[in-house]
Amino acid sequence: MMTVVTHVSIEPGKEAAWDAAFRERISAVRKQPGWISVQLCASAQAPNQRVVIGTWENRAAWEAWHTTDVFQRTRHDLEGSQIAERQTWWHDVILNEHR
Repeated sequence: MMTVVTHVSIEPGKEAAWDAAFRERISAVRKQPGWISVQLCASAQAPNQRVVIGTWENRAAWEAWHTTDVFQRTRHDLEGSQIAERQTWWHDVILNEHR
């Protein structure tokens, strides 16, 4: 299992549109083979900053997701509101606990 953490900076005033496009994307990922979970976090200090934490069975499943129609369609909306290149980090999951 792997987790990908992505940091995104959104143009101020476009946060709601970005969040809506991301929600559209996430409504479709539930059917994607290999997807496990996702969190979308907004910074308490900077309301235009987002952190996306996605967990996948493996990186190949995540890469396959990037080729889907819904991912490509929402990519334009999301990237059009970003003011800086997103930063991404991959992590092997060692422990995954939930309440």
